Amino acid sequence: SSHQKKIFKVDDHIGVAIAGLTADGRVLSRYMRNECINYSFTYESPLPVGRLVVQLADKAQVCTQRSWKRPYGVGLLVAGLDESGAHLYYNCPSGNYFEYQAFAIGSRSQAAKTYLERRFESFRDASRDDLVKDALMAIRETLQGETLKSLVCTVAVVGVGEPFHILDQGTVQQMIDAFEIVAEQEGPAAEPDTEAGQEASAEPEPEQGAAAGEGVAPMDI
Repeated sequence: SSHQKKIFKVDDHIGVAIAGLTADGRVLSRYMRNECINYSFTYESPLPVGRLVVQLADKAQVCTQRSWKRPYGVGLLVAGLDESGAHLYYNCPSGNYFEYQAFAIGSRSQAAKTYLERRFESFRDASRDDLVKDALMAIRETLQGETLKSLVCTVAVVGVGEPFHILDQGTVQQMIDAFEIVAEQEGPAAEPDTEAGQEASAEPEPEQGAAAGEGVAPMDI
C-alpha cells in the first residue's frame, strides 16, 4: 500500500519491503543500511545479500531471548543482487529466514502466494516487464473485487545494470492499464467457447485440476 511507505532502499543492490509495525521496519532498514555502508567502506565491495540477511536474523533472534526486550513486530522481504545472482529472502520476527523465488507477506497475502505458486516456474526466463506484470497481478488477487490502481501499490525494481529504484505512479498505471486492456479483449472471445464446451469439459475437469497442482512448491510457512 502506498498510504504508508513500506518499501525502502538499503543500498544500490538491495531493497526491503515490510509488513507489520512500520516503526520496527524503519529501525531494521536503518540497521541494514548501516551494515552495507560499513562493509563497503571496509572491503570496498557490496555486502552480499545472504550475509546481510543472516546478520538481520541474528539481530531479530536475540530479541526473543531477552526478558527486557520484545521481538520485532515486522516481517521483511529482502530483495537484492550480488555476485551469486538475484535473491529474495523472507525474514521472520522469530529470527528465521527463508529464500524464495517469489513470495508475498501481509494480511491478505495468501491469494497472492497462490497466484505466484502457479506462475513461479516461468519466472526464470521472464523479462523485467513480465515480472513486474506478475507482481501486479498477484496484488490484484488480494483486492477482493476492488480495482487495482497505482495509488494503492508501489513497485520497486533491482537488477543487472539497474540499481534499486521505485517506479513512478505513471509508469505503474500504464502497466496496469496495458494488461487490463488485454484481459478485456480476451474475455469476450473466450465466452462462446466456454458455453459451447460445457458438456464436453464436465468430465475431464478433475484431471485438469490434478495436473495443475503437480510440481507446485509449497510456500506457506
